[in-house]
Amino acid sequence: MTDWLSPGGVAEVTRGLDLAGVFANGLLGGVLARERNFDLFGYLAIGVVSGLGGGIVRDVLLQHGTPVALTDYAYIPTALFGTLLAFLFDVGKQTTRRPFNVLDAAVLSFWAVAGAQKTLDAGLGWLPAVLLGMITAVGGGAVRDLLLGGTPGIFSGNPLYASVALLVSAVLVICAELKVPTLGILVGIAVGTVLRLTALRKSWVLPGGRNWKPRSGLDRIRRHGQDS
Repeated sequence: MTDWLSPGGVAEVTRGLDLAGVFANGLLGGVLARERNFDLFGYLAIGVVSGLGGGIVRDVLLQHGTPVALTDYAYIPTALFGTLLAFLFDVGKQTTRRPFNVLDAAVLSFWAVAGAQKTLDAGLGWLPAVLLGMITAVGGGAVRDLLLGGTPGIFSGNPLYASVALLVSAVLVICAELKVPTLGILVGIAVGTVLRLTALRKSWVLPGGRNWKPRSGLDRIRRHGQDS
C-alpha cells in the first residue's frame, strides 16, 4: 500500500496543521488575557506561550535542532495575529459556541498528528511519537494555565483532552508504520475531532483518584438488589 503524498508533501501538511494550532491557541490565550484585564504585553505573552509552548517543548525534547518556532518565521507572527485578534475584538462569547468547540477539537487533533509526525521524522520510535504528539497538543495550554496561576486544565476534569491527543497520535503512528501517513493524518483528525466533541457534549471525563475504586461483579449485584 502506498501513500498518495510524497514525504515533502506530508511535511507541508504537517506544517500547515501546526500553524493552524498556533493561531487558534494564540487566539484562546488572548481570550483568557481579556478575561483578566491584562495589558497589551500580557496579551502577547500569554498568547505566544499558548500558541508556541507545546511545539517548543516538543522540539527541545527532540534535540533535533533549534525549535521550529524560532527558525520558521511564520510561527511567531501567526501566534501574534491570533492574540491581537482577541485584543482588538471581544471574541470570548464565541468560545462557548459550537463552531469554536469544533475548532478547538480539530486543533487538538492537528497538533497531535503534527507532533507525532515530527517525532517520527526525527528518527524516534512509536512510543516517543505518541508521547510527544500529546505534549505538542496540550503543552502550550498547560504552561499558559500555570502562568495564569491555575491548575492546568488537563489535570482538572477537562473532558477527554490529553487522552484524545494520545489516541490521535497513536492512529498517526500506526498508519505511518503501514506506510500511509496521509491516511493517518486524515483518520486521526476525524477520530479526534468527533471524540473530543462527543466528550464535550456528554461531559466525559477520566475518573478521579480520591473516590474511585474498581467495582467487582458482586458489587454490581448488591447495588442492583438495593435498587430493586
